[in-house]
Amino acid sequence: MNTLKFITCGSVDDGKSTLIGRLLLDSKAILADQLASASHASTKGGTADGPDLAAFTDGLQAEREQGITIDVAWRYFSTPARKFIIGDTPGHEQYTRNMVTAASHADAAIVMVDATKIDWQSSDCTLLPQTRRHTLLLQLLRVPTIIFAVNKLDAVTSPNRAFDTIKAALHAFCVAAGVTPKAVLPVSALAGYNVVSSEPGWADYHGPSLLEVLETLEPTEPTPSLGAEHTAHFSVQWVERPEGNSSTHTGRRIYWGQLLAGNLRVGDELQVNPSGQTARIADLRDTVRRALATEPATANHSYGVVLDREIDVSRGDWLTPSGYDHATTQITATVAWLDQRPVNIGDTYWALHGHRWTKARVIAIDHQIDIQTLATIEADRLQVNDIGVVQLKFQSPLPVRPYDQHRGLGSLILVDPSTHATAGAVMTKTVS
Repeated sequence: MNTLKFITCGSVDDGKSTLIGRLLLDSKAILADQLASASHASTKGGTADGPDLAAFTDGLQAEREQGITIDVAWRYFSTPARKFIIGDTPGHEQYTRNMVTAASHADAAIVMVDATKIDWQSSDCTLLPQTRRHTLLLQLLRVPTIIFAVNKLDAVTSPNRAFDTIKAALHAFCVAAGVTPKAVLPVSALAGYNVVSSEPGWADYHGPSLLEVLETLEPTEPTPSLGAEHTAHFSVQWVERPEGNSSTHTGRRIYWGQLLAGNLRVGDELQVNPSGQTARIADLRDTVRRALATEPATANHSYGVVLDREIDVSRGDWLTPSGYDHATTQITATVAWLDQRPVNIGDTYWALHGHRWTKARVIAIDHQIDIQTLATIEADRLQVNDIGVVQLKFQSPLPVRPYDQHRGLGSLILVDPSTHATAGAVMTKTVS
């Protein structure tokens, strides 16, 4: 049974937490004590006829007091068709960084659209800015599947007309943004319409329910391949020193980490980046320390690597095939700026790629993307929640690849060296 990891996103109070609560409740994934607690909750979403659905995910005290989602809440449930991991992301602009973090690991995303906040009776039906921003971020983050759920149609005078108008506005925006949604469907998270079971004909919709769409999604690889290269990239996270008479290896250090791309076998010659030293694999171990004598280590799993000779390998180093020469010190990238302090040309940050830290300087800001018109506009700085294209120069070379080739190797984060705050989410476009 394959597992689907998806998130809900969109503007504040669009019903994201309530939708997840409805999914959990109607799929019978709520325990009796949780149901009793939610029935007495006093935060958003509660009704006289049922529990406060949002209380199933809004776990922080500040979230319950303010009636908003602040941090990402992960919940788990399953149906006979598959298992699910759900991430409830914040809608407020100031918590966009939390949404970006969750989306970078998601197989699918549900963008909530609140019908009561949109002037659907106007000839110029405009989507909310955060709906547009989150959709653009999902596109930039290469989330494989995007679903639009038009919520609260039971609270408008004409659900049919409202859904048709909003669906047309979503279609026009998606065409302009280059987004191909998997589905656009009407739901009522509070009442449960079209969430777990379908309501044929409601809002003039005759398709599957949201859960039925999720159950039929094709499983996706965690990251795209590197095309024809399939070059192995192993990110060293931890160096285990031999102790006593350990029988798990030959007395040499074990380098634990994740293989993000390609395959590794015993006997392969590897190169340490950035030092350039080389050695062969003497032993491979899986996460339970089982030796992989003949079978290969495959991408998107964690392993322990033992080399045939002692060389200097540290946390943050990358192990690649011998002769690898694609490490770079300069990239052009799309950046979602998350810091209250704007970024200017010449600013320097810490960049994290895999587990490696290095200094990065902003040498140019090519342009900013206007989330309303999707046009590129000239800019010499990016403010909080802006999306733009910048050029970065690293202090030491990194094995970065374009994000559309590999999500793991093409993504970085920028950290402010003075405040240690996460400043920007970076998605590589081209490598110099």
